[in-house]
Amino acid sequence: MNFSSFVALKYFRAKRKTGFISIITFVSIAGVAIGVTALLIVLSIFNGFESEVRSRLIGNDAHIRFRKFWTEPISNYKELEKELANIDHVSGVSPVIRKEAMLQGRRNHPVIIKGIDPKTAGEVTDIDKNIISGELNLKKVPYEGREVPGIVLGKELAMQTMALDLGDPVYVVTMPSDASIFTQPKLTEFIVTGISEIGFYDYDKIMAYISLESAQELFDLGDNVLWIEIKLDDYRLASEISAKLEEIYAYPYQTLTWYEQQKTLYNWLELEKLLYFAVLSLIILVAAFNIISSLIMIVMEKTKEIGILKSMGATPKMIQRIFLNEGLIIGFMGTGIGTLLGYILLFLQVKYEILHLPQDIFYISSVPVDMQLMDFILVSSAAVFLCFFAALYPAYKASKLNPVEAIRYE
Repeated sequence: MNFSSFVALKYFRAKRKTGFISIITFVSIAGVAIGVTALLIVLSIFNGFESEVRSRLIGNDAHIRFRKFWTEPISNYKELEKELANIDHVSGVSPVIRKEAMLQGRRNHPVIIKGIDPKTAGEVTDIDKNIISGELNLKKVPYEGREVPGIVLGKELAMQTMALDLGDPVYVVTMPSDASIFTQPKLTEFIVTGISEIGFYDYDKIMAYISLESAQELFDLGDNVLWIEIKLDDYRLASEISAKLEEIYAYPYQTLTWYEQQKTLYNWLELEKLLYFAVLSLIILVAAFNIISSLIMIVMEKTKEIGILKSMGATPKMIQRIFLNEGLIIGFMGTGIGTLLGYILLFLQVKYEILHLPQDIFYISSVPVDMQLMDFILVSSAAVFLCFFAALYPAYKASKLNPVEAIRYE
């Protein structure tokens, strides 16, 4: 331990002539600890919600969409599926048709029809895991003496159209691609075979799933699809694999990653996290002002000792380091206590789910938590830096004390 650190630690542990200084010092430590705890808890909960949103959206849309420009139909999709499946880090591929239409049940509602291949859809999305009623049966089923294809509705969509019962008939209303103002809408009958719930309201209120063959017939696409969904063994590689695919296939093919599909939402989540970090850092900043007050009063109380140290040969830089180290001691203590307390509280939430949420609103039973090492590092670094910055002015003033003036009346 060097001289500056030794003296700083001695000053920190020494009894104060004025007890008020000690109170301010401990208030400063408590303020830093509370600020660090609050920041870690809020960021970890925010990470948890972000992770929930991302997993639900990716579970519905896959990691990469491989398609043509302007979403032109792909005719050779079966050959492309085989090729894409052999790309590094690709764990699943599945063809998709997705278009807008109108769903007619007991009430009408706009709908996005997604035609999928039930054999491979489960390899790239969680559609089979999201069925809360019925089953993922998109084949033709008997209904009133005829064969009618099955359809799976999103939970909110089923409520909007009042088609909540399995076996209910619904109609998908579409317009032919070459329609004119005199063309009659096309009505295609389906039977509700399942209800799905992704847990994301904007999807559950508008998504309906039918077989790939039914979608090809419904939208007059022949033996074509609109894109191929790709799942990776690590979603974080989406940008890298996407660039590789565009390099291999080039025009007229293009790719769309999971991030690009919901870019506005993810950008907003990142901005919100940054704003929370900035706002809650003000708690630590308030504690930093307490550190300034505490150190200034310590400098005033230790004026004689500072003068003696200088008369014995201590340089201004050594005096400055003493009070900088004292500020860092407060910072490290507050940060350490806050980090430990934050981790304990977050761990208890993860293990015991202490804070609950109403499932009918949030689709999850408890407050989600995702502790990330980088958040702990950033918060701790920011707290220590603010404490160091707060100690600069008192340390500078202490270094400028004239030793003769400091001990003249002693």
